[in-house]
Amino acid sequence: MMAQEHTQERSIDERDREVKSANDNICPECQGHITRTSDSGEATCESCGLVFEDNPIDHGPEWRAFTSEERDEKSRVGAPTTQLMHDKGLSTTIGWQDKDAYGQAVSGRKRAQLQRLRTWDERFRTKDAHERNLKQALGEISRMASALGLPESVRETAGVLYRRAVEQNLLPGRSIEGMSTASLYAAARQHGMPRPLTEFADVSRVEKIRIQRAYRYLSRELGLEIEPEDPMQYIPQFASSLDVSDEAERRSRELLEVATDNAVHSGKSPAGLAAAALYAATHLTNEQLTQETVSEVAHVSRVTIRNRYQELLEVYAQYD
Repeated sequence: MMAQEHTQERSIDERDREVKSANDNICPECQGHITRTSDSGEATCESCGLVFEDNPIDHGPEWRAFTSEERDEKSRVGAPTTQLMHDKGLSTTIGWQDKDAYGQAVSGRKRAQLQRLRTWDERFRTKDAHERNLKQALGEISRMASALGLPESVRETAGVLYRRAVEQNLLPGRSIEGMSTASLYAAARQHGMPRPLTEFADVSRVEKIRIQRAYRYLSRELGLEIEPEDPMQYIPQFASSLDVSDEAERRSRELLEVATDNAVHSGKSPAGLAAAALYAATHLTNEQLTQETVSEVAHVSRVTIRNRYQELLEVYAQYD
C-alpha cells in the first residue's frame, strides 16, 4: 500500500514538472512558442516578438576575430578531440622545427637531443599493440575517406565503429585494412551517403569480396541497424559526375519511383538501377549518354545497365 502511494506521488510530481516545463515555453501574451537563440542567448516569442531574457551570461571567448588566421592566433585552446586519432588527439607532439622558445636555431648537439626525444615521444604515444592497431586503422580510414571525398562526420562515425570492433575483440583472424574499409562503408551507409562497394575496393588495399565479408561480420556482431540502400541516393552523385541536365535527373527519379511502386527494385543492385535510370532518362531527353560512359562513372557493367534499362522502360510504359 505504501509503495503504491509512493508511486502515485512520484507520478504526480513528474506530471507537474512536465506541465511546468511546457508552460515555460508558452508566451503568456499570445500563447505562442518561446525560442532561445544560440548566438545572443535571448528568449523571445515567435509570434509576437516579446523578449523574456536579455543580456544573459556569454560563455564564449572575451576576444573577437574576423578571420580564421586571427582566430588561430587568439585562441588559447587546442584542437577538439577526434575519433580519428588513436589517443583522440589528447597527447602532445614535439615540433619538427629545431628552434628554442625565442625562435632561434639551436646548436647541433641540441638538435640531436631533440631528435632522440621525438623518437621516444613517438614510441610512448603508441605504447602497446592495441594503440598501434588503432593508429594504423584510423590512418587508413582517413586516407580512404579523403580519396572518396567523404565528409568529416562519416570519418568520425567510421572511427567509432572500428573502436567498438576493437573493444569487442572482433579483429583476431581478420585484416586491419578489411575491417577499417568495412567500418567506413558502414558509416557512409548510416549517414545516407552510400557509394558502390567497387569504389571502396579501388582505394582500399584489400579485395572486394573480403570487404563484403568484413562488413557482414561487423554489421552482425555490432548489431548495426542499417536500412537497405535506396537507388535514389545514388542519383545526385551520378548525375553530377555525368553532368546531365536537371530534366534528365528529374526523369530518372520518376523512373525509379515507378519501379519502386511496382517492386521492380527488389533483389536488384541499387547502383545498377540508378545508373540504368539515368541512362534511360538521358535518352528520353535526347542527351544520348552511352552505356560505356555511365558504366565507368557508376562502376556497373554495361550488361547490368542494359538489363535494368529494359525493365525500367517496360514498367514506365505501362505507367504512362
